[in-house]
Amino acid sequence: MTLNRTSSNRFNGARWLASWISVVLLALAAPTLAADWPEWRGPTGNGVAAGKPPIEWSESENIKFRTELPGLGISTPVVWGDRIFLTTAIDTGAGPDGKPGEKDRSGRVPGNIHQFTVLAYDRNSGEEVWRTVVNEEVPHEGSHMTSTWASNSPATDGSVLIAHFGSHGIYGMDLDGKVLWKQDFGKMNTRNEFGEGSSPALHGDYAVMLWDHEGDSFIVALDKKTGAEKWRQQREERSSWSTPLLVEHDGRVQVITNATTNVRSYDLETGELIWKTTGMTENVIPSPVYEDGVVYVMSGFRGNSLLAIGLEGAQGDITGSEQIRWSYDRDTPYVSSPLLYEGRLYFFKVLTPILTVFDARKGEKLYGPERIEELGNIYASPLGANGHVYLVDRAGKTVVLKAGDEFEIAAVNELPDEFDASPVVVGDVLYLRGREALWAIAAPGS
Repeated sequence: MTLNRTSSNRFNGARWLASWISVVLLALAAPTLAADWPEWRGPTGNGVAAGKPPIEWSESENIKFRTELPGLGISTPVVWGDRIFLTTAIDTGAGPDGKPGEKDRSGRVPGNIHQFTVLAYDRNSGEEVWRTVVNEEVPHEGSHMTSTWASNSPATDGSVLIAHFGSHGIYGMDLDGKVLWKQDFGKMNTRNEFGEGSSPALHGDYAVMLWDHEGDSFIVALDKKTGAEKWRQQREERSSWSTPLLVEHDGRVQVITNATTNVRSYDLETGELIWKTTGMTENVIPSPVYEDGVVYVMSGFRGNSLLAIGLEGAQGDITGSEQIRWSYDRDTPYVSSPLLYEGRLYFFKVLTPILTVFDARKGEKLYGPERIEELGNIYASPLGANGHVYLVDRAGKTVVLKAGDEFEIAAVNELPDEFDASPVVVGDVLYLRGREALWAIAAPGS
């Protein structure tokens, strides 16, 4: 085809206009990234952050602050405005009789009275702003040797802070640390006393909690302002640790839960079951992620399962239907949740640093399983920010990859702490909650 100058200019102008329209449409369709980190998987629920955090750091480089933490907890912090909120359980050193109890296999003392505590820190300095002890009691059962009695992450929308201690109470608080209400659902009995971990999900006036255990399991929606129950649905499930994902689709908000017997979706306003499909492996922990009308669920304990579920037309039992866009039966995670970033689905194999990456829409593998030799075992979920993917292991190392269709390491970093909580990014600062300290990682001046 031969173009004269005029037709060429028209062609280039039309091409530019089409390109500009495509960019605008993509921007409108993309989930909005908030400036805060309101829930444990961030503003979109996919582990994606705005901002430009560093890709390189050490104990002496790019550390904005390091703040020692009291007690023991592995809940991921949430951030709103100039405050960081997290939970912990502080061993008082004595049981009900005033004497110290006996240590369990983890070295902790489940027979001692613990202070279930919510903490607020200044986001810029790391200084403690307030702490509120919401309950003092002896844990009714033990926990996995790598877990804690403060593993459920809090959630906030700027008007209320939900602190979830499961068997030790669920608390609605203001952002100054005042308890507004408490809910007590009794004692959760987890499989093999592995401990608790599902976090609350917030939307509008609703706070949703999943209560899957070895007793009567249920899902419940509370009024975030008063703690009053809006609805409750019984569930035929055993222990799971996944956090519900709240997704707005076709004018209705769906509450999507990942579990062993079934993956289910409920109507947020009524609690009515919308759809279900056969479930995952045992001991489901990874939370769902969502983009462009498709939900991705997976698990990896004593088996492997990944389902890509299209929400359009999903109603009733969709097992084996066209709503199951694609599936995969290997290399899926046990503890960490997947990352859905720039159309790619990143996930680890069980607890190992073996990474697989898919084109989420097409269901095509881009690379993996790729063993990342620089990393050890993984509990923390991956994070995506500024064209990079942050992968944090339990021994203090973080590998930063360039986001893309090929495996490429951009940096390897290490800190003297143990990281089980997932990384958080707000602004240009990366926050890592360790067993010992809260770390803020940022370039000078950030």
